[in-house]
Amino acid sequence: MNPFQWSFRAQFLAGFLGCAAILAYAIHTQLNLGLEPCPLCIFQRIAYAALGLVFLVGGLHGPRGAGGRRAYGALVALAALAGIGIAGRHLWLQMQPPTGAPTCGVPLSFMRETMGPLELVRKVLTGTGDCGTVDWTFLGLSMPAWSLIGLVLLGGWGLQAALRRRKGRYRP
Repeated sequence: MNPFQWSFRAQFLAGFLGCAAILAYAIHTQLNLGLEPCPLCIFQRIAYAALGLVFLVGGLHGPRGAGGRRAYGALVALAALAGIGIAGRHLWLQMQPPTGAPTCGVPLSFMRETMGPLELVRKVLTGTGDCGTVDWTFLGLSMPAWSLIGLVLLGGWGLQAALRRRKGRYRP
């Protein structure tokens, strides 16, 4: 069966499983492989969690009308675009020359204790610490590059599920 012909519910639940698998692998690399996430990695995980939550709620709800599916599509786009922006920034930091490259700074836990939420987000996104370090690659791409690819694919998957015309009695 063509996965693009699956029901909205099946496509969204598959998107949730994709997000859950990516988050499980990220936690595995942290706990079992000893790769400590930088603040930008944490924000990418939050974006995947938000995207997964939208997929799960949309899959469980399974709206029958086009308006409901479009609303879930907008939420998927919002979560995916936020993650794409963060992953893109992280990848840009990693591509800078080692000398003079911005870094991520102090640990995220310290920043949470000493800064307000808006200042924390601004500080993390400006990159000050070890976000420029590449300590894991697969097929020549770093983890932020794979994260970016995953977010683009999952966002596209969710938008396709939300926006495609459905056949049957519930046609919009």
